[in-house]
Amino acid sequence: MAKGYWVSVYRTIFDPEKLDAYNKLAAPAVAAGGGRVFVRGGKTVAHDDGIAERVVLIEFDSFDQAVAAHASEAYQQALDVLSGGVERDFRIVEGVED
Repeated sequence: MAKGYWVSVYRTIFDPEKLDAYNKLAAPAVAAGGGRVFVRGGKTVAHDDGIAERVVLIEFDSFDQAVAAHASEAYQQALDVLSGGVERDFRIVEGVED
């Protein structure tokens, strides 16, 4: 079964306090949904039209698990706190099967 991934690229962080509050709620929601954080910020080299602000990569055991974690009440509460604090490109993608 292919794994699922959350890929989030932040274009702009308007309100760092909202982002901090979101992170406090999102981290336990992600863990409860079975997610494992592989990348959270850190160094970035962007090419072409890429953005080098903040990148987050989270792995789940399956695509369906990744979708369910995003839909969870706990994660939705985190999103409510983040509202208007950032502009980001968020995707849930299916990994390559071995």
